[in-house]
Amino acid sequence: MSRLEELIDKLCPNGVEYKYLGEIATDIYRGSGITRDQITEVGTPCVRYGEIYTTYGIWFDTCVSYTDASTIKNPKYFEHGDILFAITGESVEDIAKSSTYIGQEKCLAGGDLVVMKHKQNPKYISYVLSTSDARKQKSKGKVKSKVVHSSVPAIKDIRVPIPPLAIQEEILRILDNFTELSAELSAELSAELSARKKQYDYYKNNLTTFGNEVPILELRDVASYSKARIKATELDADTYVGVDNLLQDKQGKTISRYVPENGMCTKYSAGDILIGNIRPYLKKIWRATNSGGTNGDVLVIHINNDCITPEFLYQLLSSDTFFAYNTQNAKGGKMPRGSKDAVMKYKIPIPPIKEQERIVAILNRFETLCNDITNGLPAEIEARQKQYDYYRDKLLTFKELEG
Repeated sequence: MSRLEELIDKLCPNGVEYKYLGEIATDIYRGSGITRDQITEVGTPCVRYGEIYTTYGIWFDTCVSYTDASTIKNPKYFEHGDILFAITGESVEDIAKSSTYIGQEKCLAGGDLVVMKHKQNPKYISYVLSTSDARKQKSKGKVKSKVVHSSVPAIKDIRVPIPPLAIQEEILRILDNFTELSAELSAELSAELSARKKQYDYYKNNLTTFGNEVPILELRDVASYSKARIKATELDADTYVGVDNLLQDKQGKTISRYVPENGMCTKYSAGDILIGNIRPYLKKIWRATNSGGTNGDVLVIHINNDCITPEFLYQLLSSDTFFAYNTQNAKGGKMPRGSKDAVMKYKIPIPPIKEQERIVAILNRFETLCNDITNGLPAEIEARQKQYDYYRDKLLTFKELEG
């Protein structure tokens, strides 16, 4: 018999009591609005609701954002052990995602956050609120839309098992060990994935570097920015491309969550190269396979000279060398923007068309080989995560105490 089973037999042989969060909360309240403009380099640590989805796991000990508390109207604080719920989100499945603060500083809670104080083991509550059952309760009754909302009453109505503290601590020990092992494996697989990408970039840079025998032109000699326009009403989630649905690190694009309802957009055509021009260091680029539209934050580069193929130009512009150049010439503080003039002055080699085609064929084969490997690695990471989720849910499911 395991240590956990012994504790359950000894401390709660007839089952575990389930309680609503409203019953175990010693206080529960909403945060106070903190705008993006109020974020500072130093000051009082704070959390904005979006960071619960993008930055923090089921618990955290350090805030990534700061603000000047004197500028916040009716500031609301949280401290060690408090649980934060994001009550605004973009999907029903993830609404009311929670994260427990286990740091020591007193921090500010932004708007659309709910803070819950309690006297349970904070990490245990973190784990139990991440289970499939808890997530189903959080999303119950929510309707799919662009923005999904929860509330303090909905948070209070979540029902979770509350075993004795000794059992909570033993479950923590087991899950912490499993979490550590899963994290180590994920780190190893991610390192392998990174190594493959570096290997590909190395060969790509070598194949697209030439001596003096190959003419060098500026981008503006072979291409220009698209001046064509398209009505927003002609676009859909697949054909509209903005910086938000261009993927980082040269991974192409995904379906857009936003499509403008009126006005005109910059038109792109199949073969055009689209580059995210906000924060160019994110390396967002896609060679269009269809026609569509975009906005002013995306550069649409259209070839107007038959001395270069779209495929070869894409290989040149998706290089780390180009993105380093674009980043170096960008202007702006928090949201730097690439220089359109500088982009058009970027120097590119123009080997014969047959040589361009040969290089593209080699890189395509190598990319396919790398993708076969790299696609399998995320699948392995996902499988490990599912295994972890299964055991976590099993550990946190108890026979309920009757009466």
